[in-house]
Amino acid sequence: MAGVLGLLIFLFVLVGVVGFLVAGIYNQLVAKRRLYQNAYSQIDVQLRRRHDLIPNLVESVKGYMKHERETLEAVIAARNVAMQATQRAAGAPGDPRAMQQLSEAEGMLTGVLGRLFAVAEAYPDLKADRSMGQLMEELRTTENQIAFARQAFNDAVMRYNTAREVFPNNIIAGGFNFSEAQFLEEASPEVKEVPRVSF
Repeated sequence: MAGVLGLLIFLFVLVGVVGFLVAGIYNQLVAKRRLYQNAYSQIDVQLRRRHDLIPNLVESVKGYMKHERETLEAVIAARNVAMQATQRAAGAPGDPRAMQQLSEAEGMLTGVLGRLFAVAEAYPDLKADRSMGQLMEELRTTENQIAFARQAFNDAVMRYNTAREVFPNNIIAGGFNFSEAQFLEEASPEVKEVPRVSF
């Protein structure tokens, strides 16, 4: 009788320890997932700021660049695609498909902005325009903040992915459907450089 009671106590303690371990790992994974989701929200804020600056930029250059309508339309079209990708990514930060689409859309936007800045160089009056200079400075600042926010997000994703892959966390992660989060990578070499324009 004492042996059976001892075995029951041992099993009860073992189940309690395993349950406590599982709950601890689960809570750790949830916390790390929330951290990268919060880090993404910082990217989202900066991307929206960037997207909001672009119509002002286009309006500032429109009067000077009457013959560059195609370039201006490309900027607006790329901005619209980037805004849609940002909304999808905000709904599923870390989702591989959403992160890939966002990376590609932002890369495309950066590319057309680069073309706009290159064309704008040919207009001396535009280069001398004070409001254009202020917009460019705001855009440069925003680009830098996006880069810092991207790094913070990627660091949080790396910590989460590492936590879900180590043993015994990988067992719990698989059992509770903690899927791998995707980094927000730069789509092209142009994205690595902040647009540089000497206005």
